[in-house]
Amino acid sequence: MSILIVGVNHKTAPVSIREKVSFSPDSLPQALHAAHQVASECLILSTCNRTELYAACQPQQSVETLVEWLADWHKIPVAQLQPYLQIHQQDAAVRHALRVACGLDSLVLGEPQILGQLKTALQAASHNSTTGSQLNRLMQHAFSTAKKVRTQTSIGANPVSVAFAAVSLAKQIFSKLEKQTALLIGAGETIELVGKHLAANHIGNILVANRSVDKAQKLAAEYGGKGIGLPELAEHLPLADIVISSTAAPVPILGKGAVERALKIRKHRPMFMVDIAVPRDIEQEVAELDDVYLYTVDDLQSVIEENLQSRRAAAAQAEGMVVEEVDKFMAWLQAQDHMATIRDYRARTDSIRQEVFDKATTLLHNGKSPEEALQFLAHTLANKLSHDATQAMHQAARSGDHELLQHARTLFNLSTPDDNG
Repeated sequence: MSILIVGVNHKTAPVSIREKVSFSPDSLPQALHAAHQVASECLILSTCNRTELYAACQPQQSVETLVEWLADWHKIPVAQLQPYLQIHQQDAAVRHALRVACGLDSLVLGEPQILGQLKTALQAASHNSTTGSQLNRLMQHAFSTAKKVRTQTSIGANPVSVAFAAVSLAKQIFSKLEKQTALLIGAGETIELVGKHLAANHIGNILVANRSVDKAQKLAAEYGGKGIGLPELAEHLPLADIVISSTAAPVPILGKGAVERALKIRKHRPMFMVDIAVPRDIEQEVAELDDVYLYTVDDLQSVIEENLQSRRAAAAQAEGMVVEEVDKFMAWLQAQDHMATIRDYRARTDSIRQEVFDKATTLLHNGKSPEEALQFLAHTLANKLSHDATQAMHQAARSGDHELLQHARTLFNLSTPDDNG
């Protein structure tokens, strides 16, 4: 069984590509079942910064098959997707999984949100029965490694995240936030984190818009704000100095026209907008408007860079820990392959035993003596059990494969020619 990971992330592909291969929560169950047709085990991790298919495959299930499936599912030509793909196999795949869980492969070094997203991806795959012993063990190993890294290094000591970067950028635009109104679109983990950072910076007012008004109101209440439904966006947009959006909507929910109308009502007071979503929540054309500062997740990189220095030494230490944990997992994986060989050998010998026993029993029923039946059983069983090994040793002798012959002596506990004098 091979461990394979195929996908794109913020390092290999721009947001214009990542949004084309993302999976919405609603489409995930169907996608998992479809992917399960080309991989023995699979789970799908889809976030604003990455879409990755994790798979455990039999020898006949190739990387090319996974790539073709990913492209076909999203109706993208393989040739168009290929330049942006990142492919990992075996120990490289294990290392990648562990680095992702630890936040070492994230846009924001050491950010903790990805671990929760990976756990959610595993839960979805488990719920849809697309994982098994290999991926389950890999994920649990990744989670325990991430915990070890967090407790034994200072990689998570400082608050550095996409949400933190978005709020930092807002502070650069407005200097102080006490008199500003922020409109947060969505009610997920990222938006919740944005709200916390805004509150810590004494934002003047917070509005939260979400498809579920109850969720919006619940989150807004934590910051003394107001929750609204998505249909009320246009009405409240003119109030917003800061707009930060992160939903799972498949199409943009804020268009150029709506923002233009809001700017007129605001008498062209500037609006700072951050679109963290993939696919994008805010139409690209909004960036063409005067008095609008629109940023995507890719634009946050320079802001994030300023907050990484304290994490780099810790990351180097964490990389060393990951290497150790990869070795541990690969040892387990190789042991499973050996166990599979033992199980297959035992199953084959048991099948031969049952076949010969049935024939010997038939001889007894047909009037043969017990001695004749036992003689047949012993002779036939010995021949059948030794046949394949004997053939392999004959071939090794003809081809001069002395190493195989020596291994055969060890395997079958045979004395060496010297031992016989």
